[in-house]
Amino acid sequence: MTEYLCLSDLLDSELSSYEYFCSLPENIKQKIEMEDARSFSEMQAIARQEKQKGFLF
Repeated sequence: MTEYLCLSDLLDSELSSYEYFCSLPENIKQKIEMEDARSFSEMQAIARQEKQKGFLF
């Protein structure tokens, strides 16, 4: 797992991370930006948490 200095470095360096990020809903993108994810797995974990929150009542 490669960790980058910031989210923009991650998105600029890994096409799969960029494509995944672009496929996400806007609210999840904003959360990932706020958390400043530095790896693909970190980005996935944040997205998973946010998606789970959406299913809670």
